[in-house]
Amino acid sequence: MAFNGFYESAAWGESETETQDIVKDAIRKEQVLQEITAAQDDLRALLTRVHSVQADVDKLTSENATLQVYIDNLTMQMAKRK
Repeated sequence: MAFNGFYESAAWGESETETQDIVKDAIRKEQVLQEITAAQDDLRALLTRVHSVQADVDKLTSENATLQVYIDNLTMQMAKRK
């Protein structure tokens, strides 16, 4: 029923398009939050891998230093024998 060009649906509540927009926005926000959470999980996994590789690098660096000392000692012993 219309009174002076006004419709009841507009006077008594939100239109269906506004409700659909709100639902679409909520769904999109949920998708974005899920994408952010997935990206954070991926970053955590990468950070764990970086720490693991860094530990390996530190171990190898220490081993290389030990080997360098061993080589230096052998070189000095060989030089003393001549």
